[in-house]
Amino acid sequence: MSASSSSSQTPERRFGLLQATALNMSNMLGAGPFITIPALMLTMGGPLSMLGWGVALVLALADGLVWSELGAALQKSGGSYVYLREGYGRETWGRFMGFLFIWQFILSGPLELATAYVGVAQYLQPLWPQSSEFTRLCAGAGVGLFMIFLLYRRIESIGTIMVTLWVGALLAMVSVIVTGALHFDARLAFDFPPDAWHFDAAKWVALAAAARIGMYDYLGYYDICFIGDEVKQPGRVIPRAVMLSLVLVALIYCAVNLSIIGVVPWREFASADGVSKPVVTMMMTKIYGESFAQLFTGLVLWTMVACCFAMLLGYSRIPYAAARDGSFFRVFGRLHPRLGFPHVSLIVVGVFAAAATFVKLGTLIDALLTTRIVVQFVGQIGALVMLRRVQPELRRPFRMWLYPVPALLAFVGWMYLLLTTDRELLGYGMAVLLAGSLVFLVWSWLARSWPFAAAKDT
Repeated sequence: MSASSSSSQTPERRFGLLQATALNMSNMLGAGPFITIPALMLTMGGPLSMLGWGVALVLALADGLVWSELGAALQKSGGSYVYLREGYGRETWGRFMGFLFIWQFILSGPLELATAYVGVAQYLQPLWPQSSEFTRLCAGAGVGLFMIFLLYRRIESIGTIMVTLWVGALLAMVSVIVTGALHFDARLAFDFPPDAWHFDAAKWVALAAAARIGMYDYLGYYDICFIGDEVKQPGRVIPRAVMLSLVLVALIYCAVNLSIIGVVPWREFASADGVSKPVVTMMMTKIYGESFAQLFTGLVLWTMVACCFAMLLGYSRIPYAAARDGSFFRVFGRLHPRLGFPHVSLIVVGVFAAAATFVKLGTLIDALLTTRIVVQFVGQIGALVMLRRVQPELRRPFRMWLYPVPALLAFVGWMYLLLTTDRELLGYGMAVLLAGSLVFLVWSWLARSWPFAAAKDT
């Protein structure tokens, strides 16, 4: 089959509600709570930090309604890229917003994937104690390359792999919850510092820091939107998968967190270097001993592999969608001539993510959120409002409940997280977007396209 014919193929719709929910939940459950609980406890000094997850959940539910309406109405692969392009006008501001999204995604997407590979490196420590940190990070990057191999196949077989990995992730979470419930000590779990409930300006900033970690843990509730071309009945499946995965994961996170801090005193791992401590292994060692803890660490690693698999699957479709639309390098729009998946995009995103494994975890989390908020999350809220105004006739199988209240709530929440970010990281994020804007202008001038030429279609 020729390259041109392969690039014009349309992927088959094979993902149902089960596979879509498994995809979202595997992305959310993987590395998140297992690697961020120490950092979370440190933000506000103990169990009060769980308020951050609560704030993040309210924001994620409101934002999930934005994704649900857009995903049900614009049933294409690419997620945010498609929503921004359609919402702001395909050949005018939508072209600019779509370009900026791809520009920041080339940085933020691999950074998010790399956090999971860092998590793999952390939990290799109990199994490979004689190894150096650099060696374990190399192993984490190797897992990233292995994910490319697993995803180099047809979408229907990927769905089977996805459900299998999801079952393993749920087993790990249930094991932690049951173990914690059987050995729960309320005095440890609710060990509040003396001034815990005194809220001043510093405490509100700390709450925002906890909420940013919480949002990182919830990221992935929209993963199914990135493979919209491959979802059966997307008008029904996408909204249900988004909201169902959010509610289920929120319950699991709360139970897992309480289970861990009800067994392991939070002061033992919430230190300046606590992010690197494998807290679940610490928990299992305290209860069952080192031998069983090492066996369970293998299950935790399985969960992280499921997370890596889900993220790379969704994120590899983003440059593909942009290239197919004429807004990115055409080579990314190629489908494998025999297996029918975007193989070039998969390889490039996967390799970049593996390389980013060697960046510190805290920097990865803050940097990826800072670069995404303005264009992707806040930008999509604007896209939803614009679509309602300029395309009222657009078929919408799902409409946001209580519109526009959730959209306003999501906007306020995202801005709260953005404006309380460290100024240096905030400056980094703004510099990335400014550089992207300049590159867009140069690219458009060379191509004699908008804004340097009349738009073909507003």
